[in-house]
Amino acid sequence: MAESNVIASVGTTGDLYESALAETVNGLYKTEVIHYLKENWHGVNDVELATLEWVDWFNKTRLHSTIGYMPPFEFEKRYYDNLTLSGVAA
Repeated sequence: MAESNVIASVGTTGDLYESALAETVNGLYKTEVIHYLKENWHGVNDVELATLEWVDWFNKTRLHSTIGYMPPFEFEKRYYDNLTLSGVAA
């Protein structure tokens, strides 16, 4: 990247924990979509549709224990609904 004068948008050198979240999500996706559903696919369109459905479920429906068994989408909505005009949570 340095040789091409490209600046990284994220990341620090030598931080092995930085990609842990991405690796976790990729692992869940591979386990829950790719390996579990692959017998039902007849082409790339089936894979794309399964991916879209999984991402929608992951963000809007799944219950997350760390945030009180609430879907992430609902948790974020409640957070923004509770902000005051100053940008501070009420």
